[in-house]
Amino acid sequence: MTTYKLLLLPGDGIGPEVMAQVETVIGFLGQAGIAAFETEHDLVGGSAIDAHGVALTDAALARADAADAVLLGAVGGPKWADVAYEIRPESGLLRLRKDLGLFANLRPAICYPALADASALKRELVEGLDIMIVRELTGGVYFGEPKEITTLPDGSKRAVDTQVYTTGEIERIAHVAFDLARKRSGRVASAEKHNVMKSGVLWKEVVTRVHAEYTDVALEHVLADNCAMQLVRRPKQYDVLVTDNLFGDVLSDVAAMLTGSLGMLPSASLGAVDDKGSRKALYEPVHGSAPDIAGRDIANPLAMIGSLAMALRYSFGLGEAADLLDGAITDALASGARTRDIAAEGAQALGTAGMGDAVVAALKARIG
Repeated sequence: MTTYKLLLLPGDGIGPEVMAQVETVIGFLGQAGIAAFETEHDLVGGSAIDAHGVALTDAALARADAADAVLLGAVGGPKWADVAYEIRPESGLLRLRKDLGLFANLRPAICYPALADASALKRELVEGLDIMIVRELTGGVYFGEPKEITTLPDGSKRAVDTQVYTTGEIERIAHVAFDLARKRSGRVASAEKHNVMKSGVLWKEVVTRVHAEYTDVALEHVLADNCAMQLVRRPKQYDVLVTDNLFGDVLSDVAAMLTGSLGMLPSASLGAVDDKGSRKALYEPVHGSAPDIAGRDIANPLAMIGSLAMALRYSFGLGEAADLLDGAITDALASGARTRDIAAEGAQALGTAGMGDAVVAALKARIG
């Protein structure tokens, strides 16, 4: 059995708690002979600032580069609200994305059958929901230059963030979306703002050109603001949704809440496939560090566990193991296992560790 090298970056807030449940699942997968892992740990975000004065050390980045995949918990919190912008906790995550070339962010928004009533929308709108949002991750306004705040002659200030995209950046994320659509329902929606932004004009033009290579896939263009409205109005009209860094950040959080809780949703950030067929990858839950509930054993670990399932699928080629783990999450929920964020009012809820145990129990039952 191949042993895969995983770097675990628990991060801040609830990150260490949900990562601990992933380690429990990793241990079980190894004991059951399903998948074997060698794990290392390091710091990122606020915990790294406290220990080293930076959100990600060169040594941690080197470990990430050497690993077969990276799992990250969450970063940030009010404790570090006043640190310099250049070393804020989120800068560690951004450096990982940029330096590892993780340009494609996959964010599935899936409504589990047992949680259809937990959504803010009516059951008929979300039951069976399964959207894959493909977000460009290393370009756009988050990385464009100039990015600055300057003081004007009259003493007032001027802030600038620059939205920049090149043909190549758009082409490669479009290929990811179309390739995924071929394995799903064969539909892609591309969201941008070509009506008011030159970057949107180029985005639409390049995606349309790449689509010519995928005649078996249907393409729809949608303005990003209308897309946000449609996600709330009729979300199941979308299957694969591809968009830029900024709009992807917003739209994926909108889609996340359709499922009932941010605590349910994993994500994958992928680099380009090299000549050996491998790629750099980082997997993390969509939720934040939730410092208000950190250390209380009430955080939902399912998004973190689901991120491990995505690693099994996209980094290690272990599709059957990924299906097994995804199925165990479904089974645990179907059995009534709930953390506080997804429990009905007044219902008894499991703690973080209890939900992790429920997933492992469901794994055992599936194996038989």
